[in-house]
Amino acid sequence: MAPMNDHPGEQAAQDPIKLISIRETALSLDEVFRAVGDEAAGGTALFVGTVRNHDGGADVDELGYSCHPSAEAEMRRIAEKVVAEFPVRALAAVHRVGDLGVGDLAVVVAVSCPHRGEAFEACRKLIDDLKHEVPIWKHQKFSDGTEEWVGAC
Repeated sequence: MAPMNDHPGEQAAQDPIKLISIRETALSLDEVFRAVGDEAAGGTALFVGTVRNHDGGADVDELGYSCHPSAEAEMRRIAEKVVAEFPVRALAAVHRVGDLGVGDLAVVVAVSCPHRGEAFEACRKLIDDLKHEVPIWKHQKFSDGTEEWVGAC
């Protein structure tokens, strides 16, 4: 019997980046989860970022996301880095722009890999790098009438 790492299912897929998108419409967990389905994947990790009702000790009523025109290309660049580092079978990332309310989905990313540990690590790298490197900005509106801009990178 061949060692496990020699099996094609243990390797990264040929074209694992299945979905990269920035949208003004509501995000779908089902769409992202379906995009990363792969019969060779034993682990799928999914991260969902939602609008919370507070930040820095202040109550948040709503927020808006805006992005630079290069944002989607930057998301793809980061996805390519993750694919180069991990044996990714499938990867998907979507981010919302526009006005969002508390509880709305802001970002959904998912990664499937042959094993759960790889999936967790790859998904964490994907979301962390997206948050730090993609030119997406958050405009928060607080209950006390103040506002704040937060840069993603």
